[in-house]
Amino acid sequence: MILWFAVAQIAVALAAMFLCLVAGLRRSEPNDFTMGATLLVALLLLAQVVVAIVAPFTGNHAVGDPLEFWMYLIVAFALPIGAGFWALIDRTRWANLVLALMHFAVAVMLYRMLVIWG
Repeated sequence: MILWFAVAQIAVALAAMFLCLVAGLRRSEPNDFTMGATLLVALLLLAQVVVAIVAPFTGNHAVGDPLEFWMYLIVAFALPIGAGFWALIDRTRWANLVLALMHFAVAVMLYRMLVIWG
């Protein structure tokens, strides 16, 4: 993992969490901002998959268990996709709160992946 990219991903996930949390507390349904933040987190995780594939070929090997790292990465990538589809179907304020919880979980998983890698 690249340190600055992982920190940027964690910051974006936490910012998306606060955005979705505020939208949920305001009792609004999922909108372009909350769904766009979820899409941004998913795209950054897709870029992380590419980085994790290329990094060992450039000499940046994982120190920890690679299987554990990849399981975290696969689940973290699946979370915004699944929660995003669910928020499109369930158009209530609770969907924003679920998105906020999912963004927090992704941020924690990214931190854990950073610890495993380095």
